[in-house]
Amino acid sequence: MDKSIEKTEGEKLAEKLLSDHKHGGLILSDSKLKKAMAFSENYKSFLNKAKTEREAVIESVKKAEDCGFTEFEPGRKYNAGDKFYFVNRDKAVILTVMGKKPLSEGIRIAAAHIDSPRLDLKQNPLYEDQEIALFKTHYYGGIKKYQWAAIPLSLHGVIIKANGEKVSVNIGEDKNDPVFCVTDLLPHLAAAQMKRTPAELIKGEELNILVGSLPFKDDKVSNKVKLNIMSILNEKYGIVEDDFISAELEAVPQFKACDVGFDRSMVGSYGQDDRVCAYTALEAILKCKNPKHTCMTVLTDKEETGSDGNTGLNSSYLPYFINNLAAVYGFEGYNVMSASECLSADVNAAVDPTFPDVTEIRNASKLNYGVVATKFTGSRGKSGTSDASAEFVGRVRRLFDENNVIWQTGELGKVDMGGGGTVAQYIANLDINVIDVGVPVLSMHAPFEITSKIDIYMAFKAFSVFFED
Repeated sequence: MDKSIEKTEGEKLAEKLLSDHKHGGLILSDSKLKKAMAFSENYKSFLNKAKTEREAVIESVKKAEDCGFTEFEPGRKYNAGDKFYFVNRDKAVILTVMGKKPLSEGIRIAAAHIDSPRLDLKQNPLYEDQEIALFKTHYYGGIKKYQWAAIPLSLHGVIIKANGEKVSVNIGEDKNDPVFCVTDLLPHLAAAQMKRTPAELIKGEELNILVGSLPFKDDKVSNKVKLNIMSILNEKYGIVEDDFISAELEAVPQFKACDVGFDRSMVGSYGQDDRVCAYTALEAILKCKNPKHTCMTVLTDKEETGSDGNTGLNSSYLPYFINNLAAVYGFEGYNVMSASECLSADVNAAVDPTFPDVTEIRNASKLNYGVVATKFTGSRGKSGTSDASAEFVGRVRRLFDENNVIWQTGELGKVDMGGGGTVAQYIANLDINVIDVGVPVLSMHAPFEITSKIDIYMAFKAFSVFFED
C-alpha cells in the first residue's frame, strides 16, 4: 500500500468519533438524486390545488380514495391492511391503515398541519372609498405584513347563504380569472411611511384588498362601485351582502409552485409550511401496505393560531377517534395512546446565508442536508415544547440510520432570538412519544417559501420507514 495515502491514526479516530454530515447531493447516487427531484413534481401540483385547509382535505381524500381508502365507519371492526379516513368538519382528516399487531401495542402517527398564514376576510368586508371597492381583512397566523402588499392574490373559501346553502369560492387560480391585491404607496410619497417600524410599514388595518372600480350606472344610489361588485357576486353566486357574515373567505398568493435555481434543486411556493410535511406524510400513508402496527397520518387545522378550535390538535377529535377505534377491539383508548409513537411533521428554519446571525450554526438545519429531527421547539427557556426524551430520539436516530434516511438535527433560531411551537406538545399531552420531524424552509411564513427537493424526498422516506417499522 502507498503509505502516502494511508490514513493517520488521528484521521481514523476522527472518522470513528466525529460527526461528518454531508450535503445530500454528495451522498445520493445520480439515479437516486433523479428520483428525489422527480418526487416534487406531484408535490407542486398538490400545492397548486390545496391552497387552504379545506382544499387540502379535499385533495387528500381524493388521493386516498384513488388508493382504496374508504370513509371510516364507527363501530366497524377492521382487519389488517384495511384503509380508511375520517374527515373532521371539512378542515382536518385522519387517514389510517390497520396493522397486523393489536392496537394495544400502539399506533404509528405522523401529524402535520394544513393551514398556512393568509388574509381572512372580515365578516363585513366590502366597502367603497374614493370610488374604489375593497375588502377588509384580518391576517391569520404570524406574517410580516409588508410582504403581502403589491402581490397578486386569489380568493378561496365557502359562503353559507341565509337558506343554509353552501357556495364554494375559488377566484384567481384559473388563467382567465381576475386577481386581487393589497396596494402600497409609491416611494415618492412614502417618506412618512418609511419612518414607521418595519412591523408597521403596512398595518393590519391597511391590508385592504382591491376588488373593483367600476360603478353601477344609477344616479339614485350611493356607493355605486360597491353595488356593482355585489351585483356581480349575486349573479355568479346568488349571495347578498349579509351572506359574508357566515362566510370563510381566505386571500392567498395567486402564483403557482415552481422550480427555483438554475439547477432546479428547490421548490418555491406559498404554503409549504406545513403542506410540505402534510404532502409527504400523506404520500407515506397512501403507500403503506400491511404494516406491523396500525399507522395513521393526521392532517390538522389551526396550528398557525395555536391549534385551538375543534379542528386543531389542542381539541379532542384525535383522542376521540382513537378511543372509538380502540373500543371495538376491547381496548382502552388511553392505553393505546400510551403505547403509541408520533412524528410531529412540521418544518424548521433553514440557515439563510444572508441572515446567519439569528441561527446558531452548530445546531441549525440546512437545505439539502435531509429531513430535520427537532428535539424541542418553543421559545427562549423551551416554553411551549414537549422536548422529546433521549430514549425516543435514540430510537428515531437508529431508525433513520438503519434505513439510509438522510437527516439532520436543528433548532428554531438562537436561544434568546425567538422561537415557535408545533403540534408536538398536544400530541405529548396524550401520553404519546413524539418528536418533530420535517423539512427545513427558507423565507418561512412569507408568501413565497423555499424548500429543497432532496429534503422533501427524505421527509417522505422518513415517514415511510416509520410506518413500516
